[in-house]
Amino acid sequence: MAVDAAVHSREAGLPLAHRHVMTPPDDMPVLGCSVGIMAYNEERNIASAVNAVLAQELTAGEIAELIVVASGCNDRTTEIIAALARNEPRLRLIVEDERAGKASAINHFIAAAQSPVLILVNADNVVRPGAIDALLQHFEDPAVGMVGGHPVPVNDDGTFLGYAVHLLWDLHDQIARNDPKLGEIVAFRNVLPCIPTDTAVDELSIQALLTQLGYHLVYEPRAVVYNRGPSTVGDFLRQRRRIYAGHLHVAKRDGYSASTMSTKRVARAILGSDHVRASWSQPWRMAGAVGLEAGARALGYYDFLRGHSHHIWTAVATTKADIGDRPGSGQAKHVLVFHLVDFADDRLAFGSVASRSVLRRVAQEIRTRVGPDATVSEQTNGTIIVVLAGDRTDADNVAAGLVEEFAGREIEKSRRDARPVQLACAVVTFPKTGSPLARPIPALAS
Repeated sequence: MAVDAAVHSREAGLPLAHRHVMTPPDDMPVLGCSVGIMAYNEERNIASAVNAVLAQELTAGEIAELIVVASGCNDRTTEIIAALARNEPRLRLIVEDERAGKASAINHFIAAAQSPVLILVNADNVVRPGAIDALLQHFEDPAVGMVGGHPVPVNDDGTFLGYAVHLLWDLHDQIARNDPKLGEIVAFRNVLPCIPTDTAVDELSIQALLTQLGYHLVYEPRAVVYNRGPSTVGDFLRQRRRIYAGHLHVAKRDGYSASTMSTKRVARAILGSDHVRASWSQPWRMAGAVGLEAGARALGYYDFLRGHSHHIWTAVATTKADIGDRPGSGQAKHVLVFHLVDFADDRLAFGSVASRSVLRRVAQEIRTRVGPDATVSEQTNGTIIVVLAGDRTDADNVAAGLVEEFAGREIEKSRRDARPVQLACAVVTFPKTGSPLARPIPALAS
């Protein structure tokens, strides 16, 4: 049985206490959204996830409420949410005494939510500033029923499994830009009374239902959400096995197939992937990553044939570490987002291989500079993400120092040519309590 711990319940027909209301100049109604986070033993991540949502600044609407559904938690998840809710009237807590699966928790959220647009965020993810606003902008079109964001892993792609995770989400991004496949963070119209409770892929089930209702799907690359992929082979296989079996189940029951299930689409994405081109000198990484995914799909197909349901799955432990979980994790977490200012132009002028080579060299130098206690990962769009713990001033100094160090510096893009590099950086801080603090560090003129 679910217990709604909000100050004012939906059944009572009362508004949320002190609800934040934004009134535009023309007095037109503001698009409200309800954000839902489904949590099972997420004490290490839940505060960062909640704070990242509540700190979002919106122009396309307002966050009317944030509802956390805690299912069968036996850690401090509910205590943390209850403490945060004392200072944030938009935050509500629903407790499921027993864990009945994520889809069951989502149904509690749908039943309690009062806004025309619902947003689902995973409890072990952190939403980048501006992401929710980017999602909501699409609902000005009444034909749009669901919008999904761009998951970006923070795993170190210098490791084999980090490479596999980055490759997986890179392919997802490429496919979704042409044929939307939505997950990790999704926004959808509040037109569904519930979703099937036996699904192991909740976002895909919502996507299938809204498509059947005639709504359009949109993938929004600007709506970035940071996640952590598995860091052991066992966890990678377990997670991907469950997802593939769930996809097969939805295809059979609803007649709806995810775009990532298409072998042709995956093959085209692989051929166009910068991650693949960058690994030509290490073909074993590519072969190993493809082999892992193939093995996971084979296991998922076996589960599907024998009718095994994954709707209540074993948590993948290595994805549950705090995104900034490193020595010193009792301190604030800082996400340093570096971007090579001229990366897009360089890719057009010199080609993907050369520009990617520069990106990897810069990332490696940053990795050396920040040390082993930080997580460093690079993105195919010329972005490098660094996650570290410590004092905010130290983080700002590290970021500013790196921007200054690379200003106008030439990095070899080939054996016979070098290219000046210009970095820009934004720093996002997630303190143990309170809202994230963000400040840009612009590129220095070369």
